[in-house]
Amino acid sequence: MQENYEITIIGRQTIDRETGEIKVDTLGDYSERGGIQYISYTEYDDEAPYKGHRKVLKIEKNDSVTMLHPGLPTRLVLERGKRHKCMYDTGVGMLSLGVFTQTLKNSLTAEGGELSISYTLDIDAHLSSQNEILVKLRRRRDRTAQSGGPNP
Repeated sequence: MQENYEITIIGRQTIDRETGEIKVDTLGDYSERGGIQYISYTEYDDEAPYKGHRKVLKIEKNDSVTMLHPGLPTRLVLERGKRHKCMYDTGVGMLSLGVFTQTLKNSLTAEGGELSISYTLDIDAHLSSQNEILVKLRRRRDRTAQSGGPNP
C-alpha cells in the first residue's frame, strides 16, 4: 500500500437518543478500476497499536458502498434506498444485522473529496441504531515539491 492519501473517517451512532462519535485519521490509498472506486487503509486499535486491520471501501455507481474487512467474514453493504442483511464479527461471535441506507453522497475523485452515508441497523427487524459515516479523502502532496525541491 502506497498511502498517498490522508483519510479522516467520522462515525456517529445514535441509540435511544444518545449519540457517540468516533474519529479515525489514517493514511491509505484511493484507486478507480472499471468505474468502481476503492479506498483502502489500515485501522489500528488503541489496545493493540501495533496490530492493524486492513479495511476496504468499494464504491459503485454513487449508490452502493461495500465495506470489506479482508481476512474476516464481515461485509457491510450500504445501498441507497435498500435493506441488506449482513453478518458482523463481534470478536466473540457472529451477529446478523439488517442495514437500511437512507442517504449516500459521493464527491470522491483522485484529488480527494467526501463520501457521506446515513443508515440504520436493526436486529431481528427491531431498530438498533441510527448511523452516519463521513469519509474525507485528501491526496498527500510530495514534500520535496512543496519545499521547492531538494537542497543542494
